[in-house]
Amino acid sequence: MSTFNGLPAHILLNHFIVVLGPLTAILAILCVAWPVARRRLIWLVLLLSVGTLVLTPLTTTAGVWLSARVGPPTPVLTNHEELGSTLIWVIAALVGAVALLAVVHVRQDRGHAVKFSLHAVVGVLVIAAAVATLVQTYRVGDSGARAAWGNITSSAP
Repeated sequence: MSTFNGLPAHILLNHFIVVLGPLTAILAILCVAWPVARRRLIWLVLLLSVGTLVLTPLTTTAGVWLSARVGPPTPVLTNHEELGSTLIWVIAALVGAVALLAVVHVRQDRGHAVKFSLHAVVGVLVIAAAVATLVQTYRVGDSGARAAWGNITSSAP
């Protein structure tokens, strides 16, 4: 997919990533910290994380297509592309961590004893993946905005 309704698909798809990535990360942390939220939201969080994982390579591919059409690569654009190519791994870690949390949740709901240490390790993994998702999404988005807009907003009229 290269364009949608005449606009580069990357420009549209990245808005999904910018919203879904951080939203999923924050909800995942909430599920770790608050058992009531986990009971109500764990499946939604897992679905959102998988959806974000599916959209990430689509966004990256659309970005590669767009990059080939904007002229010679600049250092700022190259930095954005490099950061963008790492986001899939961070989102994949979030999916894996949330899936582990869902398994722990199901085991607890079925009355199986789950050791506190296992629950704590899974909680730390979810929080680490969620924070990494928040940070990397910001870094990719910031570098993309700089590649697209440069210093336009900071220059005097």
